[in-house]
Amino acid sequence: MSSNIAMTPATAVPRLPSNGLIAIIAPAGPGHLDVKAAERWMSERGYRLRIYPGVFEKQGYLAGSDEVRLRDLHAAFADPEVAAILCLRGGYGTPRLLDRIDYPLLKNNPKPLVGYSDITALHLAIERYCGFVTFHGPLLNADLLGNKAPPTESSLLRLLRGQVKAGDTFTHPVAHPLTCIEHGIAAGRLAGGNLAMICGTLGTPYEIDTEGAILLMEDVNEPLYRVDRLLTQLHLAGKLAGLRGVLVGDFAGIELPAMTPLLEQTFGPLGIPVLAGWRSGHCDPNLTLPLGAQVRLDAGEKSLTLEQMVTL
Repeated sequence: MSSNIAMTPATAVPRLPSNGLIAIIAPAGPGHLDVKAAERWMSERGYRLRIYPGVFEKQGYLAGSDEVRLRDLHAAFADPEVAAILCLRGGYGTPRLLDRIDYPLLKNNPKPLVGYSDITALHLAIERYCGFVTFHGPLLNADLLGNKAPPTESSLLRLLRGQVKAGDTFTHPVAHPLTCIEHGIAAGRLAGGNLAMICGTLGTPYEIDTEGAILLMEDVNEPLYRVDRLLTQLHLAGKLAGLRGVLVGDFAGIELPAMTPLLEQTFGPLGIPVLAGWRSGHCDPNLTLPLGAQVRLDAGEKSLTLEQMVTL
């Protein structure tokens, strides 16, 4: 299934101001939140905190019922005082909300939404039906309160504060060298996130549009043969043909040398640049990237450059 909505680079969202109010929601799985630790984290960085009710609920593997999680998502976007939205954790649950989201409400109240893993479903749907930038970045519990290594925090805050400008090249920690799988230079809209979730939305009105895109992909607890299956599914669904480049994030549990032949077999025939080893996803550190934004990938130089403003 495909949408007739034209996919263009996403529009910028309002930047996170000093003393801004940051909302915490749990659109996916449940998790215990240390409220005092969260308040202290926000206060030490000059921000205020608002925790939505679903954060404290649990319904099996979900953080509360679909109604509760949907209500919190809508309320956080609708509240004019909220400047940015962070997700408590991933897990599973966001796909259950996609066909009930009030997309006009979100589109009329654009603001930074941050998360990864299961939150990929929200990123894909918002890009398609709302058209503003979202951020593939840290979750509150696992990353920000989990004391993940620098530059996890600074990567997020610099983007949200508007300190990364059009023309800036994203920095990547030298302790984690990048690997050029296929040489080349390409510009396009950064799209993607968690590979399993990307494939899980294929055939729905919320599936990824890869035409003219730089594909970001990451995953966790997927053995190599299952990554092969997921990439094959993307190929059979026609989602590789229009790609301009690929940025391979972290695949926790798979060493890059073991994955390289699969990447070469999958993307080599396409003649597009492929850069691997980007610390984004279920890893430490976990760097933030703006989904929907126009970027320039130079695999040979091992660089990623932002080509548009993502916050105003």
